[in-house]
Amino acid sequence: MRRPRLVLALGGLVVLVAAAATNLVRLRGHQAAPPPPAAKIRAPEGVRVRVQVLNSTKTRGLARRATMLLRDRGFDVVEIGNIGQTRDTTLVLDLSGHPDWATRIAKLFGTTQVEVRHDSSRYLDIAVVLGSTWRPPAEPFYP
Repeated sequence: MRRPRLVLALGGLVVLVAAAATNLVRLRGHQAAPPPPAAKIRAPEGVRVRVQVLNSTKTRGLARRATMLLRDRGFDVVEIGNIGQTRDTTLVLDLSGHPDWATRIAKLFGTTQVEVRHDSSRYLDIAVVLGSTWRPPAEPFYP
């Protein structure tokens, strides 16, 4: 009579320990994942921020995907292209002396370097040189 109760109690204990271990692994895995780009990062209201996007990788279409992301967030991408020099890390260049704008764009692309380079032509405000570590967000499926 005592043996079935003992087996039942041990079985319940095993189920509890397994559930706790599963939750612990989920929580640790969730914390280790990098946060996705915040949906609230947008271009400043009432200001036209002119951006150039350059692909420095061998991945075709990466500049186009970055352009779509920036335009969805209110930035005015006026020029896209490729450059021959390959980079690992994405580089955001502040060409107009607006570090806030460069920081906003850098947050969209995750791990980036931000540099200040003054441009006397005043045609561009920000230049983004895409590195091979940047992965574009998934495109939504519109049936």
